[in-house]
Amino acid sequence: MPSPFGDAPVAKSLLDFQRVLSPTAGVRVSPLCLGAMNFGDAWSDMMGKCDKKTVFEILDFFYDQGGNFIDTANNYQNEESETWIGEWMQERGRRAEMVVATKFTTLYPDPKTRPRMAANFSGNSTKSLHVSLEASLKKLQTDYIDLLYVHWWDFTTSIPELMQSLNHMVQRGKVLYLGVSDTPAWVVSKANQYARDHGLRPFSVYQGRWSAAERDFEREIIPMAREEGMALCPWGALGGGNFTTKAKRESNEQGRNFGPPSDKHVRVSEKLEAVAKSKDTAITSIALAYVR
Repeated sequence: MPSPFGDAPVAKSLLDFQRVLSPTAGVRVSPLCLGAMNFGDAWSDMMGKCDKKTVFEILDFFYDQGGNFIDTANNYQNEESETWIGEWMQERGRRAEMVVATKFTTLYPDPKTRPRMAANFSGNSTKSLHVSLEASLKKLQTDYIDLLYVHWWDFTTSIPELMQSLNHMVQRGKVLYLGVSDTPAWVVSKANQYARDHGLRPFSVYQGRWSAAERDFEREIIPMAREEGMALCPWGALGGGNFTTKAKRESNEQGRNFGPPSDKHVRVSEKLEAVAKSKDTAITSIALAYVR
């Protein structure tokens, strides 16, 4: 007998197997989050070019394969990243289907248009949160952010001010869930305890640098996240583009990275390549499997 709710769609890839983000964030997301730090041409000297046509092609493919989770920030590519993602969602009519994460804290206005008094365009103060969030909403062409991260701890804004201000944005419907990035574990624990004690929205996701070569994350962040019931969303899982095969290293192909691989990255790449060969897969697949 046919279901009155229709047939379940056939998964096109593993990206289609969406799961609950975290115990405190019931939204369903694809198992891989698409990082959009390279979406733009403004930082081409550092990251290579990724023009708008290429960005739209990447987003189209990601969506077609079942991906719905995108990560950007207020300052990426001098604001081109947020702007182009917003244009893509508007042109394709897909805002409601996507789960968009962005960040505030970093000084964000494009250097060419930055106001003379820009002190409050960075940090975690209530003022910085307000101006950055309003700008992100405009660039992304939406009236809410699915997941808003504190990009990094500024060591000046108090936990009560930050959590009260973030919760106010949740209450206003401008933000659905909260995340925190590159912040000491003890700060996150105290912030979440403050939120619980005062009936506020806690941090549901932690984002930080974690890969087979950078494992500081495993010492305090993972145990903290497990105790707090937080999801993990690592950045730099591919070693900043430096996990490569021996053949690629010897070809001197530059690719996209933040600089030449260190001795540590070479040693780790050798181990990853050995595992990849035994599994008949790509070295990048093994690198991603390490952090899953």
